[in-house]
Order: sequence, then C-alpha cells, then structure tokens
Amino acid sequence: MTDDNNLFKEALGQLGDVKPLVRERRVPLKKQQEAGLNQRARREAAIREEAQELNPLAGEFVEPVDPWDPLEFKRDGVQNGVYRNLRLGKYQVDARLDLHRHSVESARRAVFEFVRDCVEADVRCALITHGKGEGRKQPALLKSCVNAWLPQLDEVLAFHSAQKQHGGLGATYVLLRKSERKRQDNLERHQRRR
Repeated sequence: MTDDNNLFKEALGQLGDVKPLVRERRVPLKKQQEAGLNQRARREAAIREEAQELNPLAGEFVEPVDPWDPLEFKRDGVQNGVYRNLRLGKYQVDARLDLHRHSVESARRAVFEFVRDCVEADVRCALITHGKGEGRKQPALLKSCVNAWLPQLDEVLAFHSAQKQHGGLGATYVLLRKSERKRQDNLERHQRRR
C-alpha cells in the first residue's frame, strides 16, 4: 500500500502546480425531525392551495340562512315555467348527494365534484340533501354553505328548496346546464321535426 501512495505522490509531483483541495467547514443542518415537520406543513399548504385552484367554491364567510327559510336562485335566461316546474318538484331527480355528517370542507369538495360529475353524465336535475341544521350550535351551516356555493358554479342554472316528499327545507333541487352534446342532440331533433 505504501508503494502505491509513493507512486501517487510522485505522479502528482510531476504535474507541477497541483495543490490539495481546501476543505470548507460544513454548517450543521437543522434536526431531521424539524425539517420533516416543515416539509409536511409546506406539503399540506400546497395541497390546500391546489384544492382551492381546482375547486372555485369560496371557503370564507358564508351569509347564514335560517333553518326555516327556503333556498331559491335563478340565473337570467331561465324561463319562469322551467323554474316553476323545478320549484314544484316536477322534474325527475337523476342524481342525489347527501351531505349529512360532512364537515364544511368535505361538503364543499363533495358539492363541487357532484355538480361536475352530473354535468359529465348529462344529469339535468339533481337533489342535494343538506339538512335544516335546526337545534344546532351554529344553525343551518351546511344549508347556508350550499346556498352560497351553488350560484358560484356556472353549470348551475337554478336551485330551489325541495318539496316535502324529497326532504323539504332540508334538501335542494338543482337544475344543471345541458352538456354540449345534449344541446346538439336537442338541436338536431328539433330540426328534424320541421
């Protein structure tokens, strides 16, 4: 081994201006556990931020609704007769979402995904059951949230509290926009009639 070291040193000496590397002192890093906690916090913040980008429903302050107040909303352009039929429960309910036992955040996510899935499946009328929230510390919380969230979604044309047989004031009918494919089908069908 010593012969190898000597040969190495001789070879270096023949190169001339070879200098040994200067070793810089390393700064001790933070404890691994602290770095893990910080990384977890950053990851959770990134997930929350990404969820906010994907889900446009606001999670901030929501105007409270009384448990006994009906929910009602109609976009411009929705015919009064269509809205009246929705309000009276005359449309077939093709999809249902039950928000009982959901936290506000999980309900927000569920409502957004439910509406998106309904539009993809060409569902025109859906029912969201949120409960009245009567007798709670913070009454009608999910009902208030649904009332605030649905108008934020462009796919929602109108909504109204349900008839008694579908849950009454603890549920809401939702009228959804037709998908582009369904709109084309209707256009073709009506043109054939002429």
